[in-house]
Amino acid sequence: MKIKVFNHEICVCALLATNSLCTKAAQKWCKKMKDKIHVGMIGLGARGSGLLEMVFVQHPDVEFAVVCDSYSDRCEKAADIIEKSGKKRPAVTTDYRDVLAMPEVDAVILCTSWEHHVDLCIEAMEAGKPVGCEVGGAYSVRECWKLVETYEKTGVPVMMMENCVYGRDEMMVLNMAEQGVLGTVVHCEGGYKHDLREEVAFGKENRHYRLENYIHRNAENYPTHELGPIARILHINRGNRMLTLTSVASKAAGLKEYIRDKKPEDQVLNNVDFNQADVVNTIITCANGETILLTLDTTLPRYYSRGFTVQGTKGMYMEDNKSLFIEGEEHAEDHFTWSKHWNNVEEYRDKYEHPVWKKYIEEGVKEGHDGMDWLTFCDFVKFIQTGSEAPVDVYDMAAWMCITPLTEQSIAMGGQPVAIPDFTNGAWMRR
Repeated sequence: MKIKVFNHEICVCALLATNSLCTKAAQKWCKKMKDKIHVGMIGLGARGSGLLEMVFVQHPDVEFAVVCDSYSDRCEKAADIIEKSGKKRPAVTTDYRDVLAMPEVDAVILCTSWEHHVDLCIEAMEAGKPVGCEVGGAYSVRECWKLVETYEKTGVPVMMMENCVYGRDEMMVLNMAEQGVLGTVVHCEGGYKHDLREEVAFGKENRHYRLENYIHRNAENYPTHELGPIARILHINRGNRMLTLTSVASKAAGLKEYIRDKKPEDQVLNNVDFNQADVVNTIITCANGETILLTLDTTLPRYYSRGFTVQGTKGMYMEDNKSLFIEGEEHAEDHFTWSKHWNNVEEYRDKYEHPVWKKYIEEGVKEGHDGMDWLTFCDFVKFIQTGSEAPVDVYDMAAWMCITPLTEQSIAMGGQPVAIPDFTNGAWMRR
């Protein structure tokens, strides 16, 4: 598949295989190639407005028919951003149903709070609008099944806008794994390790949804950043699948101490006992024998990391020290003095850089999380224009999102193993 970037082309998603399961359902939904698509955008908080300003308005093939948020000031701000970019000012509404009813809307982008993702995806599919949905965990396994069932009934596709699948190092390691450089991949790790104490503690003031989740839930609440790239490497839903998980959680102390120190005047929050643990560790087993370790770590002081680690029989990659360890190479003799080889990834760029990123760098990397957001959005636009399959499809979305409620169950049962559903109903073996 090729996407246009202004006057140039980038090959995007060589990582995405043909998907016969999606093709069968998608026969019900087909659009002719369009030069431009008209988007309706729902959800204009920090993530939505940031993507709009830095990424979405830059795409030459996209016009915005309407923008929507429950807060009218956000709608007007988004409309201003679009108009200032040189595009036609969109309609504004605080009712998402207006967006779904507009015949001129070719596709919908959802950047709402977590709890509205699945319901709005389902309503959009039922309205015949393909969807690009921002990330987050689900609230029940049942809603993940409803997502898949609605797609199979309507054939209207959903793409999860998981930008980390498009990360430079993630795609380079994928390229290396596909070439066998790391040998047989045995174990992978990933994490969402991000100090969110300020964001959560000031959630009421900033109209941010994470606060209520951290008060009431205890789960791996944001699994897809770390799991998405790993799922590609392990061919999850495409010759492999996740079988079980076991999840354990630490105490919840970091956020309460932060609020005591930074918001002593907030008597309500100072008397809240948060349910969300400071650190959650989840082990996933796979049908082909691999294991995955996911770590959520968002309410303690720390540096940002997604902890992306891939271990195979011939080598490994580790994000935290930006290093590759490959058997047979000179550096591999330094088992006990490995720190002098940290940050050696750049030495491998010429040989193993993913073709997508080679071309992307030549043409100029765009804004948005080190360029990942642009590649994600370009793939979304292209699949809408061509009527093709979603690069990160509904089966991926359901499998990745269901990790949240399943970890919630496992933690509540003291770390008991929980089965992970097969949303493909066996088709993973031949996809």
